[in-house]
Amino acid sequence: MSIRLSVLDQAPVPEGTPQSQALANSLDLARHAESFGYHRYWVAEHHAMYSHAISAPEILVGAIAAATSTLRVGSGGVLLGHYSPFKVAETFRTLTALHPGRIDLGIGRSTGANEIETAALRPVPGALGGPSIDERVEQLRGHLERRSASHRSPLAVPLDAPTPDLWLLGSSPSSAVAAGRADLDYAFAHFINPGATRQSIDAYRQLAPGRSPIVAVTAVAADTEAEAERLYSAQRAVRNRLFRNDVRPIPPPETALAELDRFGDILRNEHFEWPRYFWGTPDRVGDQIRSLAQALGVEEVVIVTTVHDHRARVRSYELLAGEFALSPAALQDVTP
Repeated sequence: MSIRLSVLDQAPVPEGTPQSQALANSLDLARHAESFGYHRYWVAEHHAMYSHAISAPEILVGAIAAATSTLRVGSGGVLLGHYSPFKVAETFRTLTALHPGRIDLGIGRSTGANEIETAALRPVPGALGGPSIDERVEQLRGHLERRSASHRSPLAVPLDAPTPDLWLLGSSPSSAVAAGRADLDYAFAHFINPGATRQSIDAYRQLAPGRSPIVAVTAVAADTEAEAERLYSAQRAVRNRLFRNDVRPIPPPETALAELDRFGDILRNEHFEWPRYFWGTPDRVGDQIRSLAQALGVEEVVIVTTVHDHRARVRSYELLAGEFALSPAALQDVTP
C-alpha cells in the first residue's frame, strides 16, 4: 500500500527562543519537507499560547507557498467560528490566484482560544450568536463557488482565481458526520482523540464513500530508540502541562524528564487501538503508521512533530521520508 506523507506544523516555540524564530523555523522546515518529498504542508491556528506561534495561518500559508514550488500548502486549519466566511473566501481565493493548484483551505470547528481571546476576535465586541459553524462552512463554500453576481450576493475576488480545496478538520465522530453530510474532504486528528479514530473514519466513509479521508498523527523519529525517547519527552511534558493550563514554550528533554518525574505522566496508562503518539526509530514509527493507515484504508497520513530542537524536528521528518521512500519534491505533481 502506497502512503503519502504530509506535514502539520504548529510552529512549536522552543524554550529560550523568541516566538518569531518559530515562524522562521516553519519556513525552514517547509523547504526541507519539499526536498524530502512530502505532499502537503499545513499550518495550524492557536491563540494566546506561548508554546505555539501561529495565530494567522493565512499569512504563513502565503509565505510558505512563496518559499516553495511544488508542495501543496494550506491551513490546518482556519478557525472559522471567529471569522467572516466571506473574508476567508477572499483571502484564500487571493492565495490560489498567486499559487494556483497548490492551496488547501482546512477549516477547524473549535475556537483554539480562551474566553478573553475568543471575545476579542469577535467582529463586534460583545456580540453573541450568529450562524453555527456548519452554516458558516456552507456560506464559505457558497462564496468560493460563486463567480458572477446573483441575488445581490457578495463576490469574493479575484473571480478568475482557482477554488482552493476545502477540507473540514475534526477530532470526533460529530465532525466526521458533518464533513460527510456536507460532502467535504475530511482530516481527522488522531493525536487529539485517538479513542475515536476508527469510529470517525468509518462514520465519514458511510456518508462520503467517494472521498478519501486523511489522518493526522504525532510522530517523533530518531536514529536510535534512546534518542527518540529522549526527544519524545518534550511532547509528553507539553501534554501534561495542558491539563494544568500551562502553555509555556516547549521544554528541552532534561526539563521535560524532570517535570514528568515530579508530576507524573497522564499518558502512562493510556490504551488505544493505536498509541496517541508514535515514537522510535524510523522502522518502528513506520510500522505504526502503516498499521494505522492499512487498518483504516487511508492513503495519506499527516505528521506533526513537537520537540525542543528544531534540527531534531527536521531530522525526524527526514528519517520518515527515507523510511517511506518518498520521491524528491521535484518529481511530484501538485494535484490533490
